[in-house]
Amino acid sequence: MAIDSGLKSLVAFAKHLEGIVASALYRLNTSALEGMNNHIKVIKRMAYGYRDTAYFFLKIKVAYPGKMR
Repeated sequence: MAIDSGLKSLVAFAKHLEGIVASALYRLNTSALEGMNNHIKVIKRMAYGYRDTAYFFLKIKVAYPGKMR
């Protein structure tokens, strides 16, 4: 019905309706992941000049140890 109306805004709304409903129901976002990426970038900036990439990855593992297995 919305697509038949020909209005661009209604057509766009109809195309994205499933995603809009899922967003309202599940409330998931990527803010935690974006924060981790930013923190890794800060570690990378602070690590400028390190010759050893293994040490860089060790710093990241220390910052984000993950779950114990």
